[in-house]
Amino acid sequence: MIDSDKNSDKRLPEIIIIDLGSQYTQLIARVLREIGYRSAILTQERAKQWLLVHNPKAIILSGGHASVNDLNAPQIPEEIWKKQVPILGICYGMQYIVKYFGGEVLNTQGKAEYGPTTIQIRESELFVGLEENQDVWASHGDTVESLPDGFEVIASTNVYENSAIANISKKIFAVQFHPEVVNSVNGITIFKNFVENIANCSKNWKPQNIVEEIRDEMREKYADKKTIIGFSGGVDSSALTAVLAPVMSNNLLAICIDAGQFRDGEIDEIKETIELLGVNFDLIDKKNELENSLKGVINSQEKREIFRGIYKRAFDEAAFEFGAEIVAQGSLATDFIESGAIGGGEVIKTHHNINLGLEVIEIHPFRNLFKYEVRVLANEVGLSKKVSNREPFPGPGLILRIVGDSVTSDRLDIVRFADKMTRKILTKYDLLNIEIISQLVVYMLAGSPVVGVKGDSRVYDAPIVIRGLKTVDFMTGEGVQFPDNVRSEITLTLTKHPCISRVLFDETPKPPATTEPE
Repeated sequence: MIDSDKNSDKRLPEIIIIDLGSQYTQLIARVLREIGYRSAILTQERAKQWLLVHNPKAIILSGGHASVNDLNAPQIPEEIWKKQVPILGICYGMQYIVKYFGGEVLNTQGKAEYGPTTIQIRESELFVGLEENQDVWASHGDTVESLPDGFEVIASTNVYENSAIANISKKIFAVQFHPEVVNSVNGITIFKNFVENIANCSKNWKPQNIVEEIRDEMREKYADKKTIIGFSGGVDSSALTAVLAPVMSNNLLAICIDAGQFRDGEIDEIKETIELLGVNFDLIDKKNELENSLKGVINSQEKREIFRGIYKRAFDEAAFEFGAEIVAQGSLATDFIESGAIGGGEVIKTHHNINLGLEVIEIHPFRNLFKYEVRVLANEVGLSKKVSNREPFPGPGLILRIVGDSVTSDRLDIVRFADKMTRKILTKYDLLNIEIISQLVVYMLAGSPVVGVKGDSRVYDAPIVIRGLKTVDFMTGEGVQFPDNVRSEITLTLTKHPCISRVLFDETPKPPATTEPE
């Protein structure tokens, strides 16, 4: 778990996922864990090595951003066909199967599918328990034009005949959509049918397994080494601190970097949480350094890089003073995916705490987990619901919520006020919980000031935007539409501030939008 290239559980997983470049690969493992099964995500080369010595019960081929007709398209090791175990191909995985067995895959723009679609399923082991029409999430440009011998269609859409196929004798199944994404309403049932009914895998996953696994590996590798952990009070860093504390004891120091990025009252909450965890703590003030570094900086990526640099220097300094050899971070799979560190995808966002190049060893024990899984872990190690249900907040915080212009302390104060008052109103209407709003984002369009009227005078200031996102895994999400009365109250309350004359609401889903504006 700590070492990303090693599955340290004594019992090998029965399911392997061959990563062919999809940003959704980790979601497959997440869904399998949710229904009780461990899996190993392997590159094509590592899958080949694994299959030479191990015998899994099931193989899943992920999607990917390449075309199977590309010259350097990802290849699947020949060894998978020799194992004669059930195989499930997803998107690119399906296209590869079709081409490998002699079918035809074309790039036909008229049949490309992106986003929600409805499939009509036929009788199949893969779809047991499902009704004929199923809402799923598709994302593909290439399409299967003709099937190989021995394959049959088991699902179609109104515009695309070959939405899912099967070779019953070989126990090979393939789908053109993404059952691992929450927008595929009954995707979990499809995976259950595959691993339970078709592959006969054994359940071997429990939340406490992760805690025990991380603690065992820390004892084995690092228990006698001083370790620093980045602590923000969020569920990720709090859960990881709670997992490590019994093993590391006084060798563990939690540090928090205050560069002015926190919301109102957040520092007090951080101190309260760390006191309950009983871990050594150091609050490092970097407000002046950050504000000076951000003067005149408009580009969001540059803002992230500047914060990342300050964050890195602070950790190097703290590690030197504490005599630490290890730095632990609560980074999740989504952080690695968006950073382009998983799946070979593009960099969507540079994350402040990944691949920092510190002078000490960096470890990310949660790197294969998703937010909902860490919430389960937080409950497992005894953290309160207030902590385990805390919504995410990016490391650079409010810095990323000043869009289109430079960050100043005055602008941070305005956004901090808007965030505070919006939260008060949403709390009053019992809307601020992760079941309804998984993440609330309040941001300023600093680069697009607009005219307003205050006290019969003309003002020219930046709009404030309110965004609520509802999601499970933060890979996809729905924009929240607030009730009219709540919208009105938020608008009236915020525009009482002398520097806010206009309030907008951002209801864009993810994708195409990301969670944060920058």
